[in-house]
Amino acid sequence: MSRARLEVLRAEGPAAARMVVTVAAAWQVALWLGADQPPVFAAMVPLVALRGDPMTALGTSLQRILGVVAGVLLAIAVLNLWQPSTLTLALVVALGLGVGMVLRAGGALNIQVALSSLLVFANTSPDSYALDRVWETAAGAAVTILLAPLLWPPDPQRVLGAVAGDCGARLSRSLTGTAAVLGGGPAAARDNLARVLVHVEAVHAGAARAREAERALRFNPLRRRQRGAVRLRAERIAAADGLAVHVATLAGEVDAFAGRDDLAPDLARARLQLPELASLTARAVERALSGEDPRAAVTAAREGLVAYARADTRPLAVALRRPLHRVLDALEPPPTDT
Repeated sequence: MSRARLEVLRAEGPAAARMVVTVAAAWQVALWLGADQPPVFAAMVPLVALRGDPMTALGTSLQRILGVVAGVLLAIAVLNLWQPSTLTLALVVALGLGVGMVLRAGGALNIQVALSSLLVFANTSPDSYALDRVWETAAGAAVTILLAPLLWPPDPQRVLGAVAGDCGARLSRSLTGTAAVLGGGPAAARDNLARVLVHVEAVHAGAARAREAERALRFNPLRRRQRGAVRLRAERIAAADGLAVHVATLAGEVDAFAGRDDLAPDLARARLQLPELASLTARAVERALSGEDPRAAVTAAREGLVAYARADTRPLAVALRRPLHRVLDALEPPPTDT
């Protein structure tokens, strides 16, 4: 087996195993409770509730389970009033999406309500509209809620540590990359801005993932002792999300100044100063996101900015320094009362 396939198996294997065990358990529990036909709806719940990112699965499983139950109930109600037709199909989908706007999954529209309604709608057997489908779904939901936090739970400290490291690396590359293209022409500045915006979006996604991981601990009794450490990592990633705004501002300023002949002398002077300052600031960012004390790196970067301010007071230099100052301001811990 190739290394790539092994990596996929290592990354997705636990989630797949969690689904298999939970589906089998939900099916068996429904049979024990007296299901007189294959309890497909009981087995369907863990499949839809546990899909996706393991870190966010626990945080969104309840919304998805509610979506399954709501969808089944909605379809049963509609099909007890009207015969299946194109009109009732459209009504079921419209009502399902409307309910999904309320029962959101992970902040997004919960299409599970409409999907579950369609699964009931598509079954032509009148017996499938009976309320036993509801209790099957409820049984599957109960098994999923019970087992999901216990079966191969992801380690939020390890996962968020990797997320924080990735955010730090992306911000660092954005800072040093922006300084490197200073004075390199409009095309280089424009390409750099596009890369920085991709990094900023990735950092934003990492912050959302950290929030989901922190919320997921409320449903995971095996990781209760990690709440404090996870909260600290989530706070660092949230801080990275705030830093990304200033990093993008710097890239935008460089793009705005690129290609202006009247600023060529100022850009030439800035090119002698900015790379080192961006590197010092990037080092402070990486240390902060790795959990190290960034104060020494912040001090070194500030001293460099002060020297640059004395050497060049032109508006362009001020505009380039401002985002770096704001990054360093955000990295410094707040003063403590004595």
